[in-house]
Amino acid sequence: MDSSQDDFPTSLTIKNDHHHELRYGENPHQTASLYVDPNIQEANVVTAVQLNPAAKELSYNNYNDSDGALNLIKEFKNPAAAIIKHTNPAGCAVAKTISEAYAKALSTDPMSAFGGVVALNQKCDVKTAEQIVSSFKEVVVAPSYTENSLTILRTKKNLRILSVGELNSPSVTLVEKPIIGGRLIQQRDLSSLSPNDLNIVTKIEPTPSQIETMLFAWKVVKHVKSNAIVFATGTETVGLGMGQVSRIDAVRLASIKAIEHSENKTTQGAIMASDAFFPFPDALEKAAEVGISAVIQPGGSINDNAVIDAANDLGIAMVFTGIRCFKHD
Repeated sequence: MDSSQDDFPTSLTIKNDHHHELRYGENPHQTASLYVDPNIQEANVVTAVQLNPAAKELSYNNYNDSDGALNLIKEFKNPAAAIIKHTNPAGCAVAKTISEAYAKALSTDPMSAFGGVVALNQKCDVKTAEQIVSSFKEVVVAPSYTENSLTILRTKKNLRILSVGELNSPSVTLVEKPIIGGRLIQQRDLSSLSPNDLNIVTKIEPTPSQIETMLFAWKVVKHVKSNAIVFATGTETVGLGMGQVSRIDAVRLASIKAIEHSENKTTQGAIMASDAFFPFPDALEKAAEVGISAVIQPGGSINDNAVIDAANDLGIAMVFTGIRCFKHD
């Protein structure tokens, strides 16, 4: 598939080269193999250099999670770190240094981060490496590593260390999902927002700092499985609710994660990002119970006016993006 064009071809000829057999697939009873697309120039985990050759080979799930983690941290230019479990973020943060970003990402949900995949968007240094090896992780993905950081990371025998090189601009514009009988092809979600894209719909206007947090949380929620909710303060996650079949359950889960599982974080004054509109005010009311002060969401529900009225009554600032960001796989 020619992923350099946005027009959909009338037929697809997909040629990937066999790379190697994997130990197994998603589960031990499933066989699996890895194929490589030789035309992809964008930084990726398939052609990444493994810097801990003594470690066991990457598994099917390791590749899948590492790809998700790398895609998330590509959203950010400033030092950013993310920890992924089962293709969902357990935490994400942007900070002045990569080590600070990692610490803030980890403190979102240290319990869920156990056995996860770490992704960094800048060179891994000693301080960050020391934090990473303080608990069990499966894989680390970064553009590069200092020699001393590699020495530290290699003390963990089976920690897979992937160097993907410079995080250049995305070049893959079409993505696919094989289904029985064919393939679903769509444009990759490379959408981004600026403050000017936000439509303030409440009487209370968000502050500049709330808008900064909204834009950070929006970049994260794009990579959380639907139904998705992200609580954030500053440029760090506080709680995440993912993969729920109702939006209010996603809010409840984000609340539980923030209140019971985070370290030194609070929902009081946090903002909430939702990957799709609120069909009813109930999820907003639940968020208000734990202190959410502002909301970023797509809008577009037939009940938008009721949700806006609820936000005004609750003293919550809210903006609409006009863009939905579902992620179903």
